[in-house]
Amino acid sequence: MRPVSTRLRAGLLAAGAALTLLATVGPAAADSAPAAQLNGSWAPFSRCPVDDPAMLAADGRIDIVQCIASHSAGGSIRLGSTEVVTGASDLQLGVVQHASGAPTLIAPAGGALIADPADIPGGLLGLMCPSDIPVISDICRQITNSTLNRVTATVESAGTPSDFNLTAGATTGRPIVAIPIRIHLQNPLLGGSCYLGSAAQPIVLRPQNLNAPALGIQRFDADGTADATGVMNRLSLTGANQGDATFAVPGANGCGLAGLLDWAVNLKTGLPSAAGHNSVVLNSAATYLAGLHAPGTVVPDNGKLLARYWHSALR
Repeated sequence: MRPVSTRLRAGLLAAGAALTLLATVGPAAADSAPAAQLNGSWAPFSRCPVDDPAMLAADGRIDIVQCIASHSAGGSIRLGSTEVVTGASDLQLGVVQHASGAPTLIAPAGGALIADPADIPGGLLGLMCPSDIPVISDICRQITNSTLNRVTATVESAGTPSDFNLTAGATTGRPIVAIPIRIHLQNPLLGGSCYLGSAAQPIVLRPQNLNAPALGIQRFDADGTADATGVMNRLSLTGANQGDATFAVPGANGCGLAGLLDWAVNLKTGLPSAAGHNSVVLNSAATYLAGLHAPGTVVPDNGKLLARYWHSALR
């Protein structure tokens, strides 16, 4: 890896803040690949997609390949009139830094996000009740136990992130990247297709640093063992809070049989909600980036060696 330049630091900050903001609500998709157990300094990168063809093809001169892992212990998100406290979240991606142009982000095969479930306050009672509308009143009377009442929210990707601003990651108060997402509301009475946002009409987060993170640099051996002269470099950004209060949230869709409960969810939660009435905050995020210390010396095998070293750290 070349000496840490201002541009690289900015890129890491941009990616770190952006990636952390992706992990705002709910558990990962059900088909997420299980995380590996890695040794030492490799530990945060347990799901890095090192075997993806685009990662393996990086030569170390025109394309430089790296792993990013971003973790937050918790935060909050406000959508319309509903605020949700979020739990721990972890998002990992591979990054191909190009000699020119924006970097390419690559998600693990099972999806990039893993996070603790987030409960909607008040559950279904909070979303739709009380109500004097016959159909909704009948549903409210059915909610007699926590299983029927509990509603969880899951963030899912709704497209490819765009509009990276590398220099914004080194400052505060400037949008870093645009991230399209949708939020899956899960409850037996809402059915399996109740969403806020969609691929056609996503919620678009534009995260920014609320305070500057602390930067650290560490060298380590191929298998993850700390070594001041190791072949690998790890950069860390810790202690930053990130947020966005500029995104709009569309109305619910697919809630209940044939979407018959969409309007009830929208009415109670204040959706759709225009930009400026919603917000997201991630507390004390920790973001790590790892790559070869001197990729230019291993041309054309940067990607292949990163994969080999990652696999050598498996416990």
